This record gives sequence, structure tokens and C-alpha cells, in this order.
Amino acid sequence: MRLVEHQGRRLVEKRMTEPSRHDTEVLALRALADTGLPVPELVEVRPGSILMTLMPGERLDSDDAEVRLDGLRASATLLRRLHELRPPDGLPAAPDDALIIRRYRAAGGPPLPLAIPPAGRAVFCHGDWTDGNLLAANGAVTAVIDWEAAHLGDPLRELSRAAWGAARKDPRSFDVLVEGYGADPAMVRAWFPIHAAELWLWFAEAGPPEYLEQLTGELRSLSHA
Repeated sequence: MRLVEHQGRRLVEKRMTEPSRHDTEVLALRALADTGLPVPELVEVRPGSILMTLMPGERLDSDDAEVRLDGLRASATLLRRLHELRPPDGLPAAPDDALIIRRYRAAGGPPLPLAIPPAGRAVFCHGDWTDGNLLAANGAVTAVIDWEAAHLGDPLRELSRAAWGAARKDPRSFDVLVEGYGADPAMVRAWFPIHAAELWLWFAEAGPPEYLEQLTGELRSLSHA
């Protein structure tokens, strides 16, 4: 993404090489335009790129720990609101968790208690609800960005993925997100092995080797705990 000048306005240009992710972001942002959720406004859609409004605030992952917790707490309410919206027609399907498990085991990942929790009603999901995709000012969320992974999926899976990732940075994040959303902590934790396997696969295939080594150590420690 980069800042550009367009017809006297400062906008954000986002370029994507995968047409499916480009189309998904456009579909999601159009569906969210009049919902009251803080998302960029589409200005111009081109093949492989999108021009959108520049949203206020800074990435939440750039703030200090206490401000980050405030932002995550506020974001849980927004995530719940997203999951209550009617999803647009044409959203991609949820990740294939059975395939993730098969690939993880075939790749020789550390032992994990891998089981897919019972699925809930499929809802409008962001797909990558992290502090890197939340903009904030003084702990208040000003924008949710990067909708290219939006899909129709399980709401607790999405909440759990956000809580698991955030808690790896600060364990307090789990309670902040789960309580803010209003979910059962045990049901949220049930998804953790799936997220661990998915992240391990990503590091194994595309991520920095040192991150794979670190996560492998974490997962081995958990399996022997």
C-alpha cells in the first residue's frame, strides 16, 4: 500500500497480484460502506489495484501495551457487529480446517490435539483480525483495514484466531478480546490447535526460518506440558 495524490485528495493505493483477493476486498468494502463500521471508502477500482480513502490513526501494533489492550477491547465489539451483519453474496468459503490438519501432519509438525470444533452459523468474517489491521488513536479504533481475506465462516473461529495471535504477544489480550466479544472462553480455546497448525504451516512454507524454529519450540513445550 502507498499514499497517492488523486484529483487533489490524498488516498491509499493497494495493489494485489491475486485477482481473487482483489475481488474479495472490493466485495467486502462495498458491502460495509453503509454499515457504520470504520472501514475505508472505495474511490476507484482498477484491475489489480484499489484506490481508497486514507483512514485516521496508527496501526494498533505500534502502540504501547496498555493502549493496545484498550484498542483490542474496543475491536471486540466491532468484530461482534461484523458477525451480525448480513454477508454479501459471493464471499469465499472458510478455510478448510480438515485440509490444514492433513497438511500439518504430513509436514511433520509438533504433536497437537487437532480436532475441528463443532461449526456455528456461517457469518461475515474479516479473515485476519489482528492488531496490524486495526488503526487506532488513543485506544479508540479508527479503522479496520485489509479485507482481502474476508470470507463466510465460523464466528468463534475468527474470534479465537484473533485472541490466540494477540495473546502470543500479551497473554492479557485473550481475556480482553473474549470478554469484549461476549464468548465462552473454553469454546474459543478449542480452536487454538487449528490456529497453531495453520501458522506453523505458513512459517514452514513461506515464513522466516527463525520464526518457524521459535514456534516449533513453543508447540513442543505445550505438547509436553
